[in-house]
Amino acid sequence: MTMSSPAAPQARTPTLAVLFVVVFINLVGFGLVVPLLPFFARSLQAEPWQITLLFSAYSLGQFFAEPFWGRLSDRIGRKPVLLITLVANMVGYLLLAFAPNIWAAVLVRLFTGLGAGNISTVQGYIADVTPPERRAGRMGLIGAAFGLGFIVGPGAGGLLAQPQLGHVGYQLPIFVASAVAALAALGVFFFLKESRMKADPATPRPAFLSGLKAAQADQVISRVLMVSLIYLAGFSAMESAFGLWAEHRYAWTAREVGLSFMIVGLVSALNQGIFAGRLARRFGEARVLAIGMLLFGASLVMQTLAPVAWFPGFVLDLGLFRLPISQGWIIPVIMAIGACGMSLAMPNIAAMISRSAPPDRQGTMLGLNMAAGSVARIFGPIVAGLLYSGLGPDWPFLVGAMLTIPAAIMAVNAGRAARRRAAA
Repeated sequence: MTMSSPAAPQARTPTLAVLFVVVFINLVGFGLVVPLLPFFARSLQAEPWQITLLFSAYSLGQFFAEPFWGRLSDRIGRKPVLLITLVANMVGYLLLAFAPNIWAAVLVRLFTGLGAGNISTVQGYIADVTPPERRAGRMGLIGAAFGLGFIVGPGAGGLLAQPQLGHVGYQLPIFVASAVAALAALGVFFFLKESRMKADPATPRPAFLSGLKAAQADQVISRVLMVSLIYLAGFSAMESAFGLWAEHRYAWTAREVGLSFMIVGLVSALNQGIFAGRLARRFGEARVLAIGMLLFGASLVMQTLAPVAWFPGFVLDLGLFRLPISQGWIIPVIMAIGACGMSLAMPNIAAMISRSAPPDRQGTMLGLNMAAGSVARIFGPIVAGLLYSGLGPDWPFLVGAMLTIPAAIMAVNAGRAARRRAAA
């Protein structure tokens, strides 16, 4: 007996609401930590190339974990896999807070990556309970939960961090991240209903990356996977180097970096929740995906061309409170433009894959998509660290911008393949 989706969850909006809240809570924890990683690593006396390894180690673990968790969620259901991965995140954050040196922190990030797998599982859940023609919109709603998590998480992380205390000053945000991961696990346990039936134990278990051959043979999925690989290599290069770049160029601290990522989350949430589904239905998923790639690439170039300082930092007095405005204020504006492009990418990538994959292989194919992203996130930060140290702080952004051009071409080609299939 193969898995099938129960009919009930398809008709119940509250199920999606619960999943939205769970994803939001989980991403608050993730958002708390990621913008602080360069500064946390600096407190451990790390060099730039070691700092970017924190990002690569997580993705290395995720590379092996995502296909496994995706296949397992097809087999035993989405809910158990979500619980396991959330608990692993909770433990991983606690271990990170007490890492005594940079190499211990790298190992902890590797462990946390092995426990990461809820993105493809969440996408599989959405595919289970959503008809094909509405998947882009609902993937966008879940993407909005990611964006909202990145609104609260980075801003809270920047405010909770106390750089003047040294290493200890970065532990409180990490403790909070562990707590919210535990809260998300409780939400899944008590409120989320399973979307799939358990598979027959006699069903043969597919091997690691078992869907790779089928994905390569599919003209749509293979091209979309290449979009993920190329685009996320550029994005991860920017993400891992941004804190170092901002500190070098504008003397920013964790506060400014966290607030900048908060703006990215706000724009992403609005764009995915309101516009992504509508744009996909009007212009097609592939075209919107290609435009998103190019918009993100343009923002990276604009970021490197921004002046070092148009004026000194100042404090804006709004009466009820005083808002400090730092040098480099234009950077969050440029990042917001890039966020518009990024927010068009993931929901349309996931929707195109789920449209092309059979129901019993959607978790597998979405897991392969996350594995492709993990490969990009393994090598993107490593290359970014080498570029930053060898050629200069701007080069991770410039190379990332170059990569968005072939990604956009691949997206257009995937759309053409999908239209040929539909017409056949």
